[in-house]
This record gives sequence, structure tokens and C-alpha cells, in this order.
Amino acid sequence: MALPEIVSRDEWRAAREELLVREKAATRARDALNAERRRLPMVEVEEEYVFEGGDGKATLLDLFEGRGQLVVYHFMFAPEWDAGCRSCSAFLDQIGHLAHLKARGTTFAAVSRAPYTKILPFKARMGWTVPWYSSYGSDFNRDFEATLEIAGEPAERPGVSCFLRDRDRVFHTYSTYERGLDGLGSTTSLLDLTALGRQEEWEEPKGRASTLGAPAGSARIRYHDEYQD
Repeated sequence: MALPEIVSRDEWRAAREELLVREKAATRARDALNAERRRLPMVEVEEEYVFEGGDGKATLLDLFEGRGQLVVYHFMFAPEWDAGCRSCSAFLDQIGHLAHLKARGTTFAAVSRAPYTKILPFKARMGWTVPWYSSYGSDFNRDFEATLEIAGEPAERPGVSCFLRDRDRVFHTYSTYERGLDGLGSTTSLLDLTALGRQEEWEEPKGRASTLGAPAGSARIRYHDEYQD
């Protein structure tokens, strides 16, 4: 195994400080990229998709659970499979406590093409509590490019799609797939994909920090059992 070079503490400190300069530059570049993402236009979703979840049939608007934003994870689970994708399962394993997303008016849900009768036992096996819906029989996965046609056959790919609602109108704001999911899983990384972001005062463009009618960003962070949804 090729291990790092062994140096003195002073040499390590000098190398670390040199790297820190580049890390801070990368952070500023990421902030700028996130701002450009929030400046993307959005498109209204007019199709009446029907999902099935723990409470029966649901619309895309229902998936918001009354909140202003929705992050959908396109979980690879085709109708003919007996279990969900291993990589997608590892992704859901790393999702943190959803209370912190909800406190920023954002709902997280997984959606798969498999019938709900297949999703339910697999979800129980994995011990997950995240909302998970079946889009079986609808064009949702194809319309949002999580299911592609390759050589005439449907092929799944993992992805995330973000939605914003204005009363009863739903808008699609962003999607990313495959390697675009690298580094995602934390509350802030998911919020960075949304139109409203972390809702911090320092974020660009201005005017979105208090859009959801609550204190901005970090001012609303609590222990997860202290939030009032």
C-alpha cells in the first residue's frame, strides 16, 4: 500500500496551510456555482402524475406534504426487480434526520418504478422511514429522465429532481444524475440543489432567505426533537 510521506509536524503544517488556500478557493467556487443553480429558470409541471405510498394514491403536490419545496431521489428499482439497487440503498443510508430539511420548508422523498407492494417489504428490511412512493404505471420516471430507453429497453439511472410550489402550482427547478450525486446526502448538500438554497442571508440571489416565512438559515437550527413542523 502506498502511504503518505512521513514528515515533521512543521512540514505537515506548511503543507496543510498551502492546501487550505486551495480548499477555500474551491468553497468560494462552489458557492458561486450554487448561486448560478438558484438562478436557473423553472418550468411548470402540468402532468397529473399519480403515485402510491403509505397513505394510498398521491399526486406530485401531495408529495410536498404542505411544504414549499420537494427533493425527489430517483431510486433505481424496476418493476421486475425483487430488491432495490445496492448503490441507491447506500445513498439512502447516508441521508440525515429529515427534521432539518423540514425546518427549511423542504420535503425529501424517494420515488421508484417498482409497485408499492415490492417497495414496502424492501423498505422495512432496510429499516428506512423516509417517504417512498411508487410511480408504477406513470411516465414520471421517463419524463424526468430517471428511466431512459436504451436499445428499445427501459434502463434505470439514479438522480435527484427538485420542485418548488406556489400554492397549487408545481414547478421543476433542477435535476442531476449519476456522478452529479457525488457528495450529496447531508442537509446542506441537498438544500444547495434547490431554488431557495439554505435560505441564508449571505446567499445569492438575495430575497430568498425568508421566503418560507421562518428565520433565515442557521438561526432556525435546533435539536431534531425540538422542531415544530
